[in-house]
Amino acid sequence: MTSRSARILLGGLCAAALSTSIAVAQTRPLAVVNAEIFDATGSTPYRGTLVAKDGRILEVGPKVKAPKGATIVDAKGAALIPGLFDVHTHWTPAGAPAIVPKIADAYLASGVTTVNDFHQQPESFAPRRAWLGTLTAPHVNFVARMSTPGGHGADWADQATTRWVDTPESARLAVEEIAAYKPDAIKAFTDGWRYGSAPDNTSMDAWTLKALTEAAHKHNLKVLTHTVTVERGKVAAASGVDVIAHSLQDEPLDAEAVAAIKASGLFYAPTLAVYEPVKPGARPPADPDSPRNVQARRKFGYALTNAKVLFDAGVPVALGTDAGMPGTPHGPSTLRELELLVQAGLTPAQALVAGTATSARAMNLLADRGTLEVGKRADFVLVSGKPWETISDVRRTERVFLDGQAVFGPGAVRAPANDKPTPPAVKAVALIDDFERADGRTSLDTLRLDDFDGGRDRSLEVSQVIEREGGGKVLSVGARMATKDDASAGVLLPLTRGSVVPADATAFKGLRFAVRGDGGPYVVTLVGAAGRWTTKVEAGPQWKTVELPFTAFKPVAARGEAPAFTGTDLLQVGVEGERAAGTKLWFELDDVAFY
Repeated sequence: MTSRSARILLGGLCAAALSTSIAVAQTRPLAVVNAEIFDATGSTPYRGTLVAKDGRILEVGPKVKAPKGATIVDAKGAALIPGLFDVHTHWTPAGAPAIVPKIADAYLASGVTTVNDFHQQPESFAPRRAWLGTLTAPHVNFVARMSTPGGHGADWADQATTRWVDTPESARLAVEEIAAYKPDAIKAFTDGWRYGSAPDNTSMDAWTLKALTEAAHKHNLKVLTHTVTVERGKVAAASGVDVIAHSLQDEPLDAEAVAAIKASGLFYAPTLAVYEPVKPGARPPADPDSPRNVQARRKFGYALTNAKVLFDAGVPVALGTDAGMPGTPHGPSTLRELELLVQAGLTPAQALVAGTATSARAMNLLADRGTLEVGKRADFVLVSGKPWETISDVRRTERVFLDGQAVFGPGAVRAPANDKPTPPAVKAVALIDDFERADGRTSLDTLRLDDFDGGRDRSLEVSQVIEREGGGKVLSVGARMATKDDASAGVLLPLTRGSVVPADATAFKGLRFAVRGDGGPYVVTLVGAAGRWTTKVEAGPQWKTVELPFTAFKPVAARGEAPAFTGTDLLQVGVEGERAAGTKLWFELDDVAFY
């Protein structure tokens, strides 16, 4: 896809998002009458009416009357609460659900109207925002990621997804470069402790974290941290962190740590749902008294106790889940987190405020949402029962409204795009990358990705554009392989910005490129929205041109399924090699194109 094609595509998606906003502006007033209103301001629930217009709350209170011509929703005594706000989720293809439209459906069905997504590479923020604008979906804040080299969060991604910083200077530079992508916040993986059940990764030192937070705050970006030990909690507090987005769970909090955290003004989102030893619907462990299971229960006990200790000390507790991680599904996990906050010792009313007003305040969005007040965004939920008395009533969702529009329950409007797994595909163009651009991007104006093995011990890879003998430029990939059986290194060439919008390559017969290297073999991969297809080539020190028909690519089985190749949903083209532990790999590429 040419850069012009990318602009046309994003323009079309943004136009669709704009048309949705226009539709909201043209609606009649909406009046929800006979509701038991919990406005999350600290006031006692009351019977009243809420009126919304143009996506905002126009009136709300016990004496408010429905205006003439309004669309009436009779709550019949149901509870009306603000939309829930989950400050820690991962919209990952390994989660449940696994694809964006279904994740959106799951959140809205649970009354969750705003989330933070910690999972995406900054390059994908703009196309993802445009795609979400065509969906019926909660409001999504995109959070950029930083860790240390070899640290948690850097053990599976390259620096296009998680920036690696280990000095104040590198942290400041990383924030400046990431800020250009307009993230909504930054997540810093500061704690390398792997819950006592795996080798520790490196932790971020206090100087680097402080420089990171100071640089982020200059861009008005909140900093949320992966912090899971009491000692590192004190470091986060001293470094200006805005939200600790996990539980401190290695030991009980001491008075010094509580005082430091309270004095710092940070928020605490304990993500209890991801740590619950036996999650709802899961089978009990076969050996509950195994050392691992005993440890899991002990850490969860610390997590529950520490959340209540901080809350009682006056530290504002927000709601986060880490949804998208194993056993932590999108939507229901947010509701489970409310129940676990009550299990920790908060009252149901306090838990509801945590999941609405406090989460919004943690992200500096309380002026816009989080409570049911005049002028705020008309995001609210009707549920049966009284969840401020019985927290499990939040599971009895009747209707959900987003910007004043019904998006779940009777009268709900759902975008047709929610039934499509991807945005509409664009037509692929022949040239993918000839490595001639001076700015380091592909011929398609996309950002190349290093593609090497994951884990604490990772292969050391260097990819760079160099001069080719006889003129022109090529991509050079060199690596020293990690000490493991599956060591690999290579490169991925996204076909569209951030690998969000698929490319339709059915006008072509296959893939062509020039290559030379250490002999091989090399694995050539076509990555699609529905799966991956691979084939192998060999190449010695002399340049050769390889033509690979699409029929040469075989599916890689995932979850027991081998997807059929259609060529209609391609996202990336990759070349990599696997070598023996401790050895070296190299290859060079040029003129990668469809033919």
